Amino acid sequence: MSNRKQEKLRFQLLSAQLELARSEDRAVVVLVTGHAGTGKGQLINRLNRWLENRLTEVQALVPSEEDRRRPYWWRYWTRLPARGRISIFVHGWAGDALFGGAARRLGKGSFADRLKEIASFEADLRAADITLVKLWLDIDADIQGQHLAKLEADPETRWQVTEEKWQRHSQHAVIQQLGKQLRKATENEDSPWLCLDASPDHDLLTPVVEHMVAAMQGTEKATIARPVGRVPTTPAMPQLADLAGHDSAIDKAEYCERMACAQARLAELARRAVWRGIPVVVVFEGHDAAGKGGSIHRLTSALDARTYRVCSIAAPSEQEHLYPWQWRFWQHLPKDGSVTVFDRSWYGRVLVERVESLIDEPEWQLGYQQILDFEDQLLRHGTVLVKLFLAIDRDVQLKRFKARAVTPHKQHKLTEEDWRNRARWDDYQLAIDDMLAATHRSAAPWSLIDANDKRRARLAVLHEVTVKLVERLQVN
Repeated sequence: MSNRKQEKLRFQLLSAQLELARSEDRAVVVLVTGHAGTGKGQLINRLNRWLENRLTEVQALVPSEEDRRRPYWWRYWTRLPARGRISIFVHGWAGDALFGGAARRLGKGSFADRLKEIASFEADLRAADITLVKLWLDIDADIQGQHLAKLEADPETRWQVTEEKWQRHSQHAVIQQLGKQLRKATENEDSPWLCLDASPDHDLLTPVVEHMVAAMQGTEKATIARPVGRVPTTPAMPQLADLAGHDSAIDKAEYCERMACAQARLAELARRAVWRGIPVVVVFEGHDAAGKGGSIHRLTSALDARTYRVCSIAAPSEQEHLYPWQWRFWQHLPKDGSVTVFDRSWYGRVLVERVESLIDEPEWQLGYQQILDFEDQLLRHGTVLVKLFLAIDRDVQLKRFKARAVTPHKQHKLTEEDWRNRARWDDYQLAIDDMLAATHRSAAPWSLIDANDKRRARLAVLHEVTVKLVERLQVN
């Protein structure tokens, strides 16, 4: 390639990147994978020199202890670029599947399952306006062997040839076959695979840069669609109308005695979960003024403060808006042996964002499947997932709102947003019932709690968490 053509191409790439940074209308993820000895490092280094590297990050992941103590996809969700930026992943999730399959760490069934997960993950990225550029670097097995031998014979390049690369050379045929399956399962018109002959002396930079420029200059929004996973076994779906109604108020002395016993039992179980390295996620959703804060306080009072955190979820910040909507929830997941309590959660996608028309219907409809897949990742990692919905009736809510308004230490809890939400009570009731119906299943059921009586509700919360821990720990 002539110097003039090279400078023109470099200018096009940099211009596309700077426009990307200016508009912040999308992010770009470049995934580079394929065979060993194909010059991935050299290609990425040249790309990085051409790009504005203050807006670019290269992710060459070797899973850390922190990664291994979270669900598998945590390592990728938490490293996604913000809108306006570019991240280059070396092998990434594709390499994990390829080399796991080649080394038989992933059996045939597990490999097929991983491909489905990859297709879903990439669909989520496209739906979040992340442009995917996927590169497969190919090389003939004989040429690969000759090239590795040549590099190894030269003292100046010998460091590039590792035992792992020779192992990948010996697995060339398997990796080639698995690569075909991978590309077929994850091919998409919005993010096609660019397959390149990466034999020595072949120009990779030109076609890669041309492909990146075309991808970054594309203006069409990706179709909001994704592979639909298996239909889970669903138990009887709870609905707000199913609540039994008001129970007689529980005596304070009896309540205090039962609460002390419940907290002691929960404390014992929580310690066992910590010792066994089991992560726990407790999700609190419910009507405004249903008593989520008080219930959370009684729950956490039974836990060691060193082992839990409470995440209060409000409207996303300006920074969080630069990432896919799921990104901030992946950030807060507990490591093994820890507890995270979510005061409101990812279910806002199909509740407040739906009712307040913050997103279009195709987006919140898609949210149901995205939530199920997100929770599947938690369960697959061994997380104890407890989902609690605290429900009150309209009259009780009004009574509590009025009490907050005249109680100095509670006035901060009552906002204009609370009154606005109350005005749309029926819309929220419909959204809640739809949410329960779409996301209640045997593996991750909802516990619907009548919170008209705060004392009974708090005891019910501790009971539900205790039941889930007993099931997971398999104790009496």
